[in-house]
Amino acid sequence: MLIRFAHRDTVQVGRLTGGGVVPLAETMHELLALPLAEFTDRVRAGGEPLPRERIRLLPPVDGRTEVWAAGVTYRRSRAARVAESAMASVYDLVYDAERPELFFKAAAWRVVGDGEPVAVRADSTVNVPEPELALVLNAYGEIVGYTICDDVSSRSIEGENPLYLPQAKVYAGSCALGPGITPAWQVPDPAALGIAMTVSRAGAPVWSGTATVGQMKRGLAELARYLYREEHFPHGAVLSTGTGIVPGLDFTLAAGDTVTIEIDQLGTLTNPVVAGKAGMAWLADPGRPDGAR
Repeated sequence: MLIRFAHRDTVQVGRLTGGGVVPLAETMHELLALPLAEFTDRVRAGGEPLPRERIRLLPPVDGRTEVWAAGVTYRRSRAARVAESAMASVYDLVYDAERPELFFKAAAWRVVGDGEPVAVRADSTVNVPEPELALVLNAYGEIVGYTICDDVSSRSIEGENPLYLPQAKVYAGSCALGPGITPAWQVPDPAALGIAMTVSRAGAPVWSGTATVGQMKRGLAELARYLYREEHFPHGAVLSTGTGIVPGLDFTLAAGDTVTIEIDQLGTLTNPVVAGKAGMAWLADPGRPDGAR
């Protein structure tokens, strides 16, 4: 697994192994600027490992790498968006259309990692986590790896009007990625990956669900092609591919909850929940030690 981490006063990228973390010479965005063959060579480069207990894990994106997301890629997602929306037909149309729904999700500095808090909007009444497989794409649109995304969303705001989607989807604490990037060559059949999510409250599970990537209507390469069709990403992009796990409208995240997402072969992403922008003020603090994110 490829990770970003803080060690002493530096932020580095490394390969996680049984013996520790092997530091690499490049930043994450420098690696994502490379073609797949060169990316593979750099990631496999050797070195003296650091003990794992001496590092602090960071989100696996940095620099000018953007996070985008796809919507209505699973039948369950379509049903949920239809149920919540005052304009349900638009979700049926996009589910059956040739062109997928793609939207900007987060700049690298807004992304949180494993163990860091996600947030629900204080002006929203129904908020949910959305567990998703995320594609890690290089500057050439090639899938070089996979990670886990929690695409936290306000169902009440988007349900009021689909044009409010940026407010429902793009805010501080709405995007978690991690724990790291599993190289594509280690995942021979991504369609077979199982996804599971549990929301815990006061230490006890209050909601859980499962899905598989194979339940997605659209192909992973298809989504990547559409993202890169008329866009340049000189330092790569992360594309979250939509969810097949959606709680009912009678459920909403609350401050103090913990969201745990597990995807086969990729690991586990765990995030506590806070409410409102005040709980994410640390993310905008330019003086924090890992301010480059």
